[in-house]
Amino acid sequence: MASNGNSPERPSVSESQEPLIQITAAHRRIFIEPIYYQQKIPNSLRAIYVRAGVVERLQQVLTLLPKDYSLLLYDGYRPFQVQQYLFSHFSKQVARIMPHATEQELLQATKKYVAMPSADAAHLAPHLTGGAIDITLADRQGKALNLGTAFDEMNEKSATRYFEHNPSENLEACRHRRLLYNCMPQAGFSNYAEEWWHYDFHNVAWARRVQAKTACYGAIQVTIQDHEIKEIRYQ
Repeated sequence: MASNGNSPERPSVSESQEPLIQITAAHRRIFIEPIYYQQKIPNSLRAIYVRAGVVERLQQVLTLLPKDYSLLLYDGYRPFQVQQYLFSHFSKQVARIMPHATEQELLQATKKYVAMPSADAAHLAPHLTGGAIDITLADRQGKALNLGTAFDEMNEKSATRYFEHNPSENLEACRHRRLLYNCMPQAGFSNYAEEWWHYDFHNVAWARRVQAKTACYGAIQVTIQDHEIKEIRYQ
Protein backbone atom coordinates (compact mmCIF):
# COMPACT_ATOMS: atom_id res chain seq x y z
CA MET A 1 0.00 0.00 0.00
CA ALA A 2 2.76 2.29 1.12
CA SER A 3 3.41 5.78 2.16
CA ASN A 4 5.57 8.14 0.13
CA GLY A 5 9.35 7.98 0.47
CA ASN A 6 11.00 9.75 3.39
CA SER A 7 13.53 11.86 1.49
CA PRO A 8 13.18 15.66 1.83
CA GLU A 9 13.96 16.04 -1.87
CA ARG A 10 11.00 16.81 -4.10
CA PRO A 11 11.43 15.47 -7.63
CA SER A 12 9.46 17.22 -10.33
CA VAL A 13 6.82 15.38 -12.34
CA SER A 14 6.89 15.39 -16.13
CA GLU A 15 3.88 13.27 -17.11
CA SER A 16 4.71 10.92 -19.98
CA GLN A 17 1.08 9.90 -20.60
CA GLU A 18 2.33 6.34 -20.85
CA PRO A 19 -0.84 4.22 -21.01
CA LEU A 20 -2.39 2.11 -18.30
CA ILE A 21 -2.36 -1.57 -19.27
CA GLN A 22 -4.75 -4.17 -17.88
CA ILE A 23 -3.06 -7.33 -16.63
CA THR A 24 -4.73 -10.28 -18.36
CA ALA A 25 -4.21 -13.99 -18.92
CA ALA A 26 -2.04 -13.04 -21.89
CA HIS A 27 0.64 -11.97 -19.42
CA ARG A 28 2.09 -15.39 -18.70
CA ARG A 29 3.30 -16.13 -15.14
CA ILE A 30 1.58 -12.95 -13.87
CA PHE A 31 -1.56 -13.62 -11.85
CA ILE A 32 -3.95 -11.18 -10.23
CA GLU A 33 -5.98 -11.10 -7.04
CA PRO A 34 -7.61 -7.63 -6.90
CA ILE A 35 -7.79 -7.54 -3.14
CA TYR A 36 -9.82 -4.37 -2.66
CA TYR A 37 -12.46 -5.47 -5.16
CA GLN A 38 -12.68 -8.78 -3.30
CA GLN A 39 -13.15 -6.79 -0.08
CA LYS A 40 -16.02 -4.94 -1.79
CA ILE A 41 -14.50 -1.51 -1.28
CA PRO A 42 -16.51 1.17 -3.12
CA ASN A 43 -15.02 2.28 -6.48
CA SER A 44 -12.42 -0.51 -6.42
CA LEU A 45 -11.43 -2.08 -9.73
CA ARG A 46 -12.21 -5.67 -10.67
CA ALA A 47 -9.04 -5.76 -12.81
CA ILE A 48 -5.48 -4.61 -12.14
CA TYR A 49 -3.96 -1.84 -14.24
CA VAL A 50 -0.37 -0.58 -14.32
CA ARG A 51 1.65 1.60 -16.65
CA ALA A 52 3.06 -0.02 -19.78
CA GLY A 53 6.60 0.41 -18.47
CA VAL A 54 5.69 -1.50 -15.31
CA VAL A 55 4.45 -4.43 -17.41
CA GLU A 56 7.71 -4.46 -19.37
CA ARG A 57 9.75 -4.57 -16.19
CA LEU A 58 7.63 -7.29 -14.65
CA GLN A 59 8.48 -9.35 -17.71
CA GLN A 60 12.14 -8.69 -16.93
CA VAL A 61 11.60 -9.88 -13.37
CA LEU A 62 10.20 -13.15 -14.70
CA THR A 63 13.40 -13.75 -16.67
CA LEU A 64 15.35 -13.41 -13.42
CA LEU A 65 13.14 -15.71 -11.34
CA PRO A 66 13.48 -19.49 -11.47
CA LYS A 67 10.85 -20.92 -13.82
CA ASP A 68 8.92 -22.57 -10.96
CA TYR A 69 7.96 -19.11 -9.67
CA SER A 70 5.37 -16.63 -10.89
CA LEU A 71 4.18 -13.20 -9.76
CA LEU A 72 0.89 -12.41 -8.06
CA LEU A 73 -0.40 -8.82 -8.07
CA TYR A 74 -2.76 -7.59 -5.37
CA ASP A 75 -3.01 -3.98 -6.52
CA GLY A 76 -1.71 -1.56 -9.13
CA TYR A 77 -3.38 1.67 -10.16
CA ARG A 78 -5.69 2.75 -7.35
CA PRO A 79 -8.50 5.28 -7.83
CA PHE A 80 -8.43 8.36 -5.60
CA GLN A 81 -11.70 7.31 -3.93
CA VAL A 82 -10.18 3.98 -2.89
CA GLN A 83 -7.11 5.76 -1.50
CA GLN A 84 -9.43 7.94 0.59
CA TYR A 85 -11.33 4.90 1.87
CA LEU A 86 -8.14 3.02 2.79
CA PHE A 87 -6.61 5.99 4.61
CA SER A 88 -9.76 6.40 6.69
CA HIS A 89 -9.97 2.64 7.34
CA PHE A 90 -6.34 2.33 8.45
CA SER A 91 -6.64 5.49 10.58
CA LYS A 92 -9.43 3.84 12.54
CA GLN A 93 -7.40 0.66 12.95
CA VAL A 94 -4.41 2.62 14.23
CA ALA A 95 -6.63 4.53 16.68
CA ARG A 96 -7.80 1.22 18.16
CA ILE A 97 -4.23 -0.03 18.47
CA MET A 98 -2.96 3.26 19.95
CA PRO A 99 -5.88 4.56 22.07
CA HIS A 100 -3.78 7.12 23.96
CA ALA A 101 -1.91 8.56 20.96
CA THR A 102 -2.18 12.20 19.97
CA GLU A 103 -3.77 13.17 16.65
CA GLN A 104 -0.32 13.83 15.17
CA GLU A 105 1.00 10.47 16.40
CA LEU A 106 -2.00 8.70 14.84
CA LEU A 107 -1.43 10.50 11.55
CA GLN A 108 2.24 9.54 11.41
CA ALA A 109 1.48 5.92 12.33
CA THR A 110 -1.19 5.71 9.63
CA LYS A 111 1.12 7.21 7.00
CA LYS A 112 3.59 4.41 7.71
CA TYR A 113 1.18 1.97 6.05
CA VAL A 114 -0.92 4.04 3.66
CA ALA A 115 -0.22 7.27 1.82
CA MET A 116 -2.48 10.26 2.32
CA PRO A 117 -4.99 10.58 -0.53
CA SER A 118 -3.16 13.39 -2.31
CA ALA A 119 -2.73 14.03 -6.04
CA ASP A 120 -0.42 16.99 -5.38
CA ALA A 121 3.02 16.37 -6.90
CA ALA A 122 4.82 17.10 -3.62
CA HIS A 123 2.84 14.47 -1.70
CA LEU A 124 1.62 12.21 -4.49
CA ALA A 125 0.18 8.89 -3.33
CA PRO A 126 2.17 6.26 -5.28
CA HIS A 127 -0.75 4.07 -6.38
CA LEU A 128 -2.53 7.03 -8.02
CA THR A 129 0.16 7.01 -10.72
CA GLY A 130 -0.09 3.47 -12.05
CA GLY A 131 3.58 3.09 -11.18
CA ALA A 132 3.11 1.37 -7.81
CA ILE A 133 2.37 -2.32 -7.36
CA ASP A 134 1.61 -4.62 -4.44
CA ILE A 135 3.13 -7.95 -5.36
CA THR A 136 4.18 -11.33 -4.03
CA LEU A 137 5.78 -14.52 -5.26
CA ALA A 138 3.57 -17.42 -6.31
CA ASP A 139 3.97 -20.96 -7.59
CA ARG A 140 3.31 -22.01 -11.21
CA GLN A 141 -0.45 -22.05 -10.60
CA GLY A 142 -0.49 -18.54 -9.10
CA LYS A 143 -0.84 -19.61 -5.46
CA ALA A 144 0.82 -17.14 -3.10
CA LEU A 145 3.94 -18.42 -1.35
CA ASN A 146 5.00 -17.86 2.24
CA LEU A 147 6.50 -14.39 2.68
CA GLY A 148 5.90 -14.21 6.39
CA THR A 149 2.86 -11.96 6.78
CA ALA A 150 -0.45 -11.35 5.09
CA PHE A 151 -0.70 -8.54 2.58
CA ASP A 152 -1.46 -5.21 4.31
CA GLU A 153 -0.61 -6.63 7.75
CA MET A 154 0.18 -3.78 10.13
CA ASN A 155 3.11 -4.90 12.26
CA GLU A 156 6.91 -4.88 12.34
CA LYS A 157 7.14 -8.19 10.46
CA SER A 158 5.85 -6.47 7.31
CA ALA A 159 9.11 -4.53 7.00
CA THR A 160 11.04 -5.92 4.04
CA ARG A 161 14.20 -6.75 6.00
CA TYR A 162 12.52 -8.09 9.16
CA PHE A 163 13.48 -11.72 8.52
CA GLU A 164 17.00 -10.73 7.49
CA HIS A 165 17.41 -9.74 11.14
CA ASN A 166 15.28 -12.64 12.45
CA PRO A 167 15.76 -15.48 9.94
CA SER A 168 15.15 -18.28 12.42
CA GLU A 169 11.53 -17.11 12.86
CA ASN A 170 10.65 -18.05 9.29
CA LEU A 171 13.53 -19.13 7.08
CA GLU A 172 11.27 -19.88 4.11
CA ALA A 173 9.76 -16.39 4.21
CA CYS A 174 13.24 -14.90 4.51
CA ARG A 175 14.36 -16.73 1.36
CA HIS A 176 11.26 -15.74 -0.59
CA ARG A 177 11.51 -12.08 0.38
CA ARG A 178 15.19 -12.10 -0.53
CA LEU A 179 14.42 -13.61 -3.94
CA LEU A 180 11.72 -11.05 -4.71
CA TYR A 181 13.84 -8.17 -3.46
CA ASN A 182 16.89 -9.25 -5.44
CA CYS A 183 14.94 -9.51 -8.71
CA MET A 184 12.72 -6.42 -8.57
CA PRO A 185 15.45 -3.73 -8.31
CA GLN A 186 17.40 -5.40 -11.12
CA ALA A 187 14.41 -4.63 -13.34
CA GLY A 188 14.27 -1.01 -12.14
CA PHE A 189 11.81 -1.11 -9.23
CA SER A 190 12.39 0.37 -5.77
CA ASN A 191 10.93 -1.08 -2.58
CA TYR A 192 9.13 0.72 0.26
CA ALA A 193 11.06 -0.56 3.28
CA GLU A 194 8.05 -0.87 5.62
CA GLU A 195 6.14 -3.19 3.25
CA TRP A 196 7.80 -6.18 1.60
CA TRP A 197 5.04 -6.28 -1.06
CA HIS A 198 5.19 -2.66 -2.29
CA TYR A 199 7.37 -1.62 -5.24
CA ASP A 200 7.47 1.59 -7.29
CA PHE A 201 8.65 2.57 -10.75
CA HIS A 202 8.97 6.03 -12.32
CA ASN A 203 6.69 7.77 -9.80
CA VAL A 204 7.71 10.33 -7.17
CA ALA A 205 8.28 7.71 -4.47
CA TRP A 206 10.63 5.83 -6.82
CA ALA A 207 12.42 9.04 -7.81
CA ARG A 208 13.09 9.93 -4.18
CA ARG A 209 14.59 6.55 -3.39
CA VAL A 210 16.83 6.38 -6.46
CA GLN A 211 17.62 10.13 -6.24
CA ALA A 212 16.19 10.91 -9.65
CA LYS A 213 15.29 14.55 -10.26
CA THR A 214 12.21 13.80 -12.36
CA ALA A 215 9.34 11.32 -12.19
CA CYS A 216 7.45 10.66 -15.42
CA TYR A 217 4.34 9.09 -13.86
CA GLY A 218 2.00 11.67 -12.35
CA ALA A 219 -1.49 11.22 -10.95
CA ILE A 220 -4.18 9.65 -13.11
CA GLN A 221 -7.88 10.42 -12.71
CA VAL A 222 -10.43 7.91 -13.94
CA THR A 223 -14.16 7.61 -14.37
CA ILE A 224 -15.40 4.32 -12.90
CA GLN A 225 -18.54 2.42 -13.76
CA ASP A 226 -19.35 -1.03 -12.37
CA HIS A 227 -15.80 -1.36 -11.03
CA GLU A 228 -14.28 -0.77 -14.48
CA ILE A 229 -12.35 2.18 -15.90
CA LYS A 230 -14.37 4.08 -18.50
CA GLU A 231 -12.24 7.21 -18.94
CA ILE A 232 -8.64 8.14 -18.15
CA ARG A 233 -7.24 11.65 -17.57
CA TYR A 234 -3.53 12.30 -17.02
CA GLN A 235 -2.52 15.15 -14.74
